[in-house]
Order: sequence, then C-alpha cells, then structure tokens
Amino acid sequence: MRHDLRNHAQTMQAYLQLGQTGQLEDYLTELSSSFEQVDDVLRTGNVMADAILNSKLSLCRSHDIAVSATAQVPASNIPDVSLCTILGNLLDNALEACLRLPDQKERFMRVYIAPMKGQLYVSVTNSSPGRSRVEGGRYVSAKPGRDRFARHGFGLFQIDRAVKLCGGYVNRQQEEGVFSTEILLPL
Repeated sequence: MRHDLRNHAQTMQAYLQLGQTGQLEDYLTELSSSFEQVDDVLRTGNVMADAILNSKLSLCRSHDIAVSATAQVPASNIPDVSLCTILGNLLDNALEACLRLPDQKERFMRVYIAPMKGQLYVSVTNSSPGRSRVEGGRYVSAKPGRDRFARHGFGLFQIDRAVKLCGGYVNRQQEEGVFSTEILLPL
C-alpha cells in the first residue's frame, strides 16, 4: 500500500509539473472510484482532515466498530503533512486494536478534535484487547511476526515524530480494554 501511495503521488506530481491538470483530474477521479464508498459526515474546516477522518471512520463502521466523532480543525500553521501523519496513524492503530477484539459488540472508537487554549487538542480513545506491552518506555507492536528490531510500532514513532516537529505534546494512557491518546499541537 505504501508503494502504491508513493506511485500515485509521483504520478500526480508529474501531471502538476507538466501543467496537465485535466489529466490529473481524470486520474484523481479514477483513483477515487477505486476506493470504498466513504461517508462524508465530518466537516472539520480542513479538507485534508475531512478526507482522512471520513475515510478511516467509514472503514471503522464497515467493521461494525461503534464510532463517536466530533472534530473542528481551524486554519493554523500546522502542516497538513504532519496532521495527516498524526490522524492517519492514530486512527489506523485504533482500528487495528479494535479488530483484535473477537466480540464485535465490545469494539468502539471515540474521536474528539477541537481548538483549546491556543492548541489543537486531538483525542482518540478505543477499545483494545487487554493491555499493550511497554518496553523501555515505548509501546510494543502487537502485530504478529515482528522481530526484536521491529517490535516498536512504526505508526507510534511517526506520530511522535510529527508531534515533535510541530512542537506539540503526546500523552498515551491505557486501562484494561481501553487505549487513549491525547495530543496537543500549537495553533
């Protein structure tokens, strides 16, 4: 999927550089039709955040995960690439944790994003089987087949890196069956 995404991005960039906006539009239309139907329920004020949130939350609903989401993303100096990395990885991790629960009735995800005291507050809370393992202060990936060098979640690393680049703060908490991440990003 990462290779496909890179290829699609390079193709779209080439169309832009050549000024072939008509071909780019056709390419985007074709690419969009290849994705699952996405519910367009959230309007945050940020087109990129809308695309990520609506796509990921639609996927959650298609897996019978109970979703509660409220989001408002004001215009800010937070780079879209960083926000995309943060939201995409947060929601992917939450989805994967929910899907590890055998009982669909226990699966849930709550998303809350809003400006708060000059910061963008991002909170994702989700059901999770048991407690996540922590080694050396870092959460260990629950994905099967990880060797000792790849055990630490790459998605968590990407989130932490993007938050740090934005001058923000990450807090993760867990209880039996629940995992929560809170992020503050300066607006």
